[in-house]
Amino acid sequence: QVRLVESGGGLVQPGGSLRLSCTASGTISSINDMNWYRQAPGKQHELVASISRGGSANYADSLEGRFTISRDNAKNIVYLQMNGLKPEDTADYYCNAHVKRYFGGTYDYYWGQGTQVTVSS
Repeated sequence: QVRLVESGGGLVQPGGSLRLSCTASGTISSINDMNWYRQAPGKQHELVASISRGGSANYADSLEGRFTISRDNAKNIVYLQMNGLKPEDTADYYCNAHVKRYFGGTYDYYWGQGTQVTVSS
């Protein structure tokens, strides 16, 4: 089956940086868009960034230009570079991807397990 495995989370001080990675593997024929979501304590699930197969990116307005999403199509990896981190960025971060498997003719969304980011002094 298709699996998405995330890494790169951790504890950082305000103003610091982290790069999250998510690797998709399994019986994959093609991947369209890939996305990052987050859920902060006491907050609702929100879309952080998305990127198309061709590399066109979109971001949540609240990020103020601090994050960059990118992907490596040859390796089926999506990244989220996070700079100028703030305490309000503390959350569980999840990736997902719109994936077509070898067996079927449709695309379905798959989710990673999540990685924790904590921004604190």
